[in-house]
Amino acid sequence: MPQLNCNSTNLYYETYGAGSTLLFIHGLGSSAYDWKAQIDYFSAQYKVIVLDLRGHGQSDKAAGLYSIPLFAEDVASLIKNLSLKEVDIVGISLGGMVAMQLAVNYPQLVKKMVIVNSFSEFPQNTFKERFQIFLRFFIVKVMGMRKMGKVLAVKLFPKPEHEQIREDMAIRWAKNDIKTYLKSMKAILNCNITNKLKEISCPTLIIGAEFDYTPVSKKELMTSRIKNAELVIIKDSRHGTPLDQTEKFNTTVEAFLVEQN
Repeated sequence: MPQLNCNSTNLYYETYGAGSTLLFIHGLGSSAYDWKAQIDYFSAQYKVIVLDLRGHGQSDKAAGLYSIPLFAEDVASLIKNLSLKEVDIVGISLGGMVAMQLAVNYPQLVKKMVIVNSFSEFPQNTFKERFQIFLRFFIVKVMGMRKMGKVLAVKLFPKPEHEQIREDMAIRWAKNDIKTYLKSMKAILNCNITNKLKEISCPTLIIGAEFDYTPVSKKELMTSRIKNAELVIIKDSRHGTPLDQTEKFNTTVEAFLVEQN
């Protein structure tokens, strides 16, 4: 199992294919495994790298507080340790926040990036938004990670044809360490990089799902703040767009990468 010591933490990663480097960063509670459909598709043309962020998958369940800048520092260390000069990055949800932070703090490492169903600050202004946050913490602490996985799976993948995705998600979610999951959740809630988006200059594609739980207006705001950004909304999709609209997602990302080359 390939691991690298990055920023004093062992990070698990996998590499496929050859060509220019395309790095995928997963979301909260997920892992490199979630990018399987993208690995199969993009590794024919690119050197694809997928990793597990600290506290996730097969990477170290490192002690201490987690933060988006810390995740970004980890990824920057991985890129440097692999002797890569600059990479194209695809990040979803938490991974999108990490990618944007990376582009702010280490612009020399990011050639292009795709931000999927992500946010520059997590909405927690209304009672409904705050209640959803409370509910997630409650379920994890009282009912455990397996229950959290089942709840999210039904919400994210509600169609009958998504049954296998729901089952896989529930099984994998149960493997999460509760402490590191909650630390990662707090990292999301404590992050606000909206005012730093103007510092990002690399070509950026922001992908939003029609039925994502954060509104399109949030993605429009991010697009307006980043200098060289464009927005694409994928219809009939929820938060897990790479899984519920795999073909549309892959071709949309590919078209952007080719155009920007």
